[in-house]
Amino acid sequence: MSLQNLINVSFTEEEVTALTEHLTGIDQIINGKTVNLTASERIRYGRIANQNKLLVDKAKSYMKQHPDWIPKFLDKERFDRDYVTRGQVEEMIQLLENYRQQLIDTKTLLDHDNYSNALSFHRKVRFLAEEDEPGAKTVYNDMKMLFRSRKGTIPPVEEENDMPSEEEAA
Repeated sequence: MSLQNLINVSFTEEEVTALTEHLTGIDQIINGKTVNLTASERIRYGRIANQNKLLVDKAKSYMKQHPDWIPKFLDKERFDRDYVTRGQVEEMIQLLENYRQQLIDTKTLLDHDNYSNALSFHRKVRFLAEEDEPGAKTVYNDMKMLFRSRKGTIPPVEEENDMPSEEEAA
């Protein structure tokens, strides 16, 4: 039975090194400029919803038109810097989230291919163990320990015909 290889991709050592260097570069740039909130702080400060983004945009526009209406305690220069930086950060987040999803999806297909190939290998080892191929029973018994039976217990090592179905393995 031929397996369908869902993805065929690899990275050279040079590419991995370059990616790692770029990620390190990102870390060096954002270090000291970003924060890590606690879970309770994330709840406390929340996220700005689209409706509230519109409010911020509208307020910025009116502040420009009516600077004399800006409260004296409000630091308009800081507000403008925060506004610009927030937009820059949002663009970077969208780009990074796109890369993150691509990497996750690629890993998913690689995992699927690896798991399917491992199951094929296990089936072949089981066949070889049943045919008394030297060393095959040891490998089979070692690998079958990784499969759970329907009752949720690990099958005994001594039983040779105790191969779980592929549904159980999945």
